[in-house]
Amino acid sequence: MKKLFFLVAIATAFALTTSPVMAAQPPDKGFDEFGYNRTARNFVGTGSSWCDEHGDAIDCLGIYSPDKLVMKWNAEWDRGNAEGWTDPNGYRAWVNNEWNGKVDGGSGAVWHYKIVWVGDYVANPSLIPEGGYGIWGQFATIMDQGTDPSFGPGHMWFAHANPTGYGAY
Repeated sequence: MKKLFFLVAIATAFALTTSPVMAAQPPDKGFDEFGYNRTARNFVGTGSSWCDEHGDAIDCLGIYSPDKLVMKWNAEWDRGNAEGWTDPNGYRAWVNNEWNGKVDGGSGAVWHYKIVWVGDYVANPSLIPEGGYGIWGQFATIMDQGTDPSFGPGHMWFAHANPTGYGAY
């Protein structure tokens, strides 16, 4: 369970840091040196490049630092980050994180997360869809699945909400 918490913490840390406020490169220049293309709302890099972009040691994610990471998010995610997630009318925001640790020196884990904004689920727990779980007070993980050799053999699901597609949120 400690390992699961660490994986979720890493994924969620990535997800909450995709704000356009952090944009270092001009929007017409594509990917920056760390792997962010904020115009395309895409990150293609490693755990280490994410750490480096945030001013942390390049091994800040431990064994996951060399893993490949692809993050994608929508304009609503950028708007929510810019507004501090305070719009009373809500957001149709989502973020997608895909890890690949099957690289030289990688963790060996392969994991996929889908996270959506649902609103204040602390006040209204019914906002969390069946099969998902809440994070950060306003978001739901609607898919959390993959493989990790430290968990043992086989594929694992920790969240598989119904529905699992972004269009429902």
